[in-house]
Amino acid sequence: MTVHTQPSGRAGIDPDLARSWLLTAATRPDSFVRPGHADAMILDLEDAVTPDHKPAARAAVTEWLTGGGDGWVRINDATTPFWADDLETLAELPGLSGVMLAKTESGGQVEATRERLPDGTRIITLIESAAGLEAAPEIARADGTFRLAFGSGDFRRDTGMSDDVLAMAYPRSRLVIASRAARLAGGPIDGPTVSANDTILQRDCEATASLGLTGKLCLHSDQAQTVNRTLSPSPHDIAWAHDVIAELGTDGERVRDGSDLPRLAKAKKLTHLAEVFGLA
Repeated sequence: MTVHTQPSGRAGIDPDLARSWLLTAATRPDSFVRPGHADAMILDLEDAVTPDHKPAARAAVTEWLTGGGDGWVRINDATTPFWADDLETLAELPGLSGVMLAKTESGGQVEATRERLPDGTRIITLIESAAGLEAAPEIARADGTFRLAFGSGDFRRDTGMSDDVLAMAYPRSRLVIASRAARLAGGPIDGPTVSANDTILQRDCEATASLGLTGKLCLHSDQAQTVNRTLSPSPHDIAWAHDVIAELGTDGERVRDGSDLPRLAKAKKLTHLAEVFGLA
């Protein structure tokens, strides 16, 4: 098996700010080279790989991550026998950016995962069930949790809820609140849009942004551009931020009262994001 290596992360965008997270099956090493628009790539050892193909998928990931490539890896959930095998394979691989733990339902599962990986390995906890959502505050506070993510498809199957924006507002909002209360560095990552319809993708991205999630999983590389655009400050946002900073001063030297401080903080955050995403 020959894998051509190329870094999978976009230079200059830290994982805590990454917007588009492209899932790619670990059985397809030819797809491990990240397309230019995606902020991050996740090699999937879980849903995209049938049990009989998991050993070959781990071998492909090992070759990629030891041959100069890098990337995140979605591992199987802690209740399966594949979880331990995944972690044993990944524990010493130099190109590992972090792992995404599938079907997380407790803080203990996160901590058990952390114990089997090198110190400081970042763990994105994928919440995909009612039990996981109920445990979201505990999961967010667990040692090793880096960002929360929403496995919206499995969550809908578990609960019987539809993909209507209103129906999904509660679980998304709950993840945002749990993430913020735990002081996680990055906001939650929303689930993917399965439909190939651009209108539906745009609708979903707007819901993601409006509810405070800051990233989104992608199933196809051509979804990344829409995700990045919608989860970035708009030209209107950037112009507003510059006006506020000009009015109040970079260091708040012209702040008049307490109501100006939140405006200035938001303006500074927007200008920082614009610079990071190359929009300034």
